[in-house]
Amino acid sequence: MKEGLSINTKNTLKFIVLVILCGFLFLLDIALGSVNLSMSDIFSGDTVYREIVVNFRLPKAITALATGAALSVAGLVMQTMFKNPLADPYILGISSGASLGVAIVVLGSGLLPTAFVSSGWSIVIAAILGGSVVLMLVLGISFKIRQVVSLLIIGIMFGQIAGSMVTILQNYSNPDSLKLFITWTFGSLQAVTWNYMKVMLPMIAIGILIVLSIQKQLDGLLLGEHYAKGLGISVTRTRILIIIAVALLAGATTAFTGPIAFIGFAMPHLARGIFASSSHKIIAPASMLCGALTLIICDLATTQIPAEGHILPINAITSLIGAPFVIWVILKRIRVS
Repeated sequence: MKEGLSINTKNTLKFIVLVILCGFLFLLDIALGSVNLSMSDIFSGDTVYREIVVNFRLPKAITALATGAALSVAGLVMQTMFKNPLADPYILGISSGASLGVAIVVLGSGLLPTAFVSSGWSIVIAAILGGSVVLMLVLGISFKIRQVVSLLIIGIMFGQIAGSMVTILQNYSNPDSLKLFITWTFGSLQAVTWNYMKVMLPMIAIGILIVLSIQKQLDGLLLGEHYAKGLGISVTRTRILIIIAVALLAGATTAFTGPIAFIGFAMPHLARGIFASSSHKIIAPASMLCGALTLIICDLATTQIPAEGHILPINAITSLIGAPFVIWVILKRIRVS
């Protein structure tokens, strides 16, 4: 009798399937939209088709892959650091800080120079600055706090403070500004241009490289901080690197696409289920592929589901996928306990 495939071979085949699916759906995302294009149209060199593909659909498809991968691996390391399966990239309040920065620009535009507010970069810069302020506060506190649970609570409190300030600004804003801000909070891949990607993609790449460089340390944290220290792992240094990586990953995606829900939470669980492993050497790239694949599917859904001439917000689809995952994780934990 032939022996079954080894675990390594099975995992390799799974990775190959995920990569092929990502490539296929990437091309499909470029082809489908308000005007459907065939493969011959895409590569024909026609001026009109080239404009549609190069300046609109290609940046959107690349953004979907990069954002899905970034949020997923950020969610994975947050779940590892906090040992909490419900943790996500936004748990440290970085997204709330970014939202506050955008709210100050959009809702409090009367307080800022008109030239800055009217700039296409104003929302992006505000989101990066807002998220960076929260990052600096969390990093400063992380040097003094040893208990990761306390850091989690403080991050949530920062998010609550930022959320309260956003609510106050909303009450004093005009209807047009409020509509613009709410639209941003829905999340969108449509507005990311090549110029934006020159900033977004390097930030995401650095964040991912940091995560990939500390895979052994992350495996050690899974076994507990005392065990990790026994292996010679600097828990404080690893925690700081995680925070910096998540700030880059969540900060970049939030700044350019708005806050996108559930991808960072749900995809690590999907990757663990597919690969039946907890090793970050496997789960980190698997989470990135699952996230990229899922977000590009969500993007396809937003353009293909009829919405009376409008494009559905990306969060409307990600929430439909992510919410059942939350229920599944909670029920699974109840059964285990």
